Amino acid sequence: METVTLMKPGSTPALEILLLGPVEVRRDGISLALARSRKLRALLAILVTEARPLSRRRLCDLLWDRPNDPRAELRWHLSKLRQIVDAPDRQRLIADEDEISLDLDGCVVDALQVMEIEQNHPPAADRLNELSKLFRGQFLGELTLSGPLAEQWLTAQRRKYTACQISIIKALVARLPKRSDEVAPHLELWLDLAPFDLEAHRHLLGHLAGHGRIAEAGLHLATTERLFMDEGIPAVELRQIWSTIKAERVRTSSATDPSPALGMDRTTNETSPPAMTRAALAMMPFTVRDSKIGKGIADGLTHDVITRLAKLRSLSIIARGSVYALAALGIPDTEAGRRLKVDYVASGSLHRVGPILRLDIELTETRSERIVWAETCDVPADDMLEALDALGNRIVAALTGEIEQAERNRAILRAPSSLDAWGAHHRGLWHMYRFTKENNARAQHFFDLAVTLDPTFSRAHAGLSFTHWQNAFQNWSDPGREAELAYVAAAQSLLADEQDPAAHWAMGRALWLRKQHGQAVAELRESVNLSPNFALGHYSLAFVESQTGDPTEAIKASDRSRMLSPYDPLMFGMLGSRAIAHLRLGQFEEAADWATQAAARPNAHINILGIAALCLALADRAPEGLVLAASIHATQPRYGIDDFLSAFHFSPSKATLLRAAAAQVALA
Repeated sequence: METVTLMKPGSTPALEILLLGPVEVRRDGISLALARSRKLRALLAILVTEARPLSRRRLCDLLWDRPNDPRAELRWHLSKLRQIVDAPDRQRLIADEDEISLDLDGCVVDALQVMEIEQNHPPAADRLNELSKLFRGQFLGELTLSGPLAEQWLTAQRRKYTACQISIIKALVARLPKRSDEVAPHLELWLDLAPFDLEAHRHLLGHLAGHGRIAEAGLHLATTERLFMDEGIPAVELRQIWSTIKAERVRTSSATDPSPALGMDRTTNETSPPAMTRAALAMMPFTVRDSKIGKGIADGLTHDVITRLAKLRSLSIIARGSVYALAALGIPDTEAGRRLKVDYVASGSLHRVGPILRLDIELTETRSERIVWAETCDVPADDMLEALDALGNRIVAALTGEIEQAERNRAILRAPSSLDAWGAHHRGLWHMYRFTKENNARAQHFFDLAVTLDPTFSRAHAGLSFTHWQNAFQNWSDPGREAELAYVAAAQSLLADEQDPAAHWAMGRALWLRKQHGQAVAELRESVNLSPNFALGHYSLAFVESQTGDPTEAIKASDRSRMLSPYDPLMFGMLGSRAIAHLRLGQFEEAADWATQAAARPNAHINILGIAALCLALADRAPEGLVLAASIHATQPRYGIDDFLSAFHFSPSKATLLRAAAAQVALA
């Protein structure tokens, strides 16, 4: 479909559809009266922005949550919409028995015009200015919709068009002369749309400094710092931006203009380290509490933990030299954390208790000096290398797990509008680990936000891939389409950081959806090769190997993942994968035991309950399986063996075996 943006003199006047603000439809420049129906406006917007035929069922699902007769509701709204968009000589609303679409040829649609910014070559400055003026407010104005799918659609569209508006502003700012007075209004609007966007603050501070408005820049800096602090966002990088701008102004000023108003001389050109974009941890050197353990052992363990944490790439880890330098000065741990500008500090001490090597360790939040986690770890000291390896595994798994949980809990308490990419990612994780359709959609929203704010954030792309994977695996949306979206997001994660084990984890799972099992295993092995402590990588290996690979290797990978992350939100999957491996080995009693453990875990989803019911049937424990089947049907009445087998990848012989088991537990 082609959208005409300019009409030639003497041509038929275009129908104008305005969605970037309160919905308005004009013909011959005159506004048409719309029925007082929110859903009519939403229906028009959906048909315009989707730009493809939509099924009646899809429209009913989106707009009518629980009406008595959604199709009748849809027919009424279509009749009202036809009165608005159709003309005596032109039928624009195309509705057949199943699909509905709008013919937009010759129309002027503001929401489609502004998407010109996505072209490879952004429009010229004049056209960008025209596009920016099309925004009369947010998408659909103050319109609200009820129902989770409608809310999700509206939120996604508003996010898309807000991002589009910001892109237009960015392009305009880049095209306009730096000292142009036209820049300021665009920068103010940019900050109004994205108050925590450092790039916008950089441009505004540079603009004010370039015009000699130093006092205004200082006031803006102070006000913004308070805003950042109120939201719990570090302001270090903001101050660094201002320092860089001042230093640049000093460098470019003449010898007769030392710019005393900037409060700098020509020697103050040092820059502090850039702010860390993710949670930062200082692993302080482990100390020794008795002469039975040499300091070299403690230093070796510290170095090993720092290296392992760095390989995970989920945190910013302070280098060994920095933490040792501060420790040598006798600086307390929390003070060292403040000096290093980190969010968390970990410290511990080693000593021997008979044949046991004991480590007392604690994790402290730097800002509040609150102890987040503390534990005493004991391992047999017969083989010191083996003992240190076991301690390293436990420390790394515990620290990453506790920090991730703390960051998730912190993100869920913050206003969504205040989230940066890191916070949005962790808010997404909070929802993702609820394993429901609604929470998965919320997780997708926040991962989308994270990758919009920082396209180089590989873990956010990996999280987005996982939500699409869940949609396919749980049959919450079209599996084929979701599998492709999972693959695309995983590819973006790899492009962002090929050394991130989570990127290879996401790609491995996406390839499994495509039934490319060998390549899936290769990617998952790469994830654990990059970081042997990456529990999710080991779990996903267990998941894939248990169905289409080596079940013995699946058992080993399942045990490894549970050892690395004993309180993992995906524990039900780790246990379920081991159950499937025993099933494939013909060890049905063991399979039933592991599967029932999986089904008892918090957040175990319907396919996990399915594994347990079927394994119980195979172990001649059908009465227990019937109880689980009843629980399944209470949630999803039509769930059966076909749904189960479409989620997993079993061989034909195993599928036949499982169909026989399903008949015993009412899942046939």
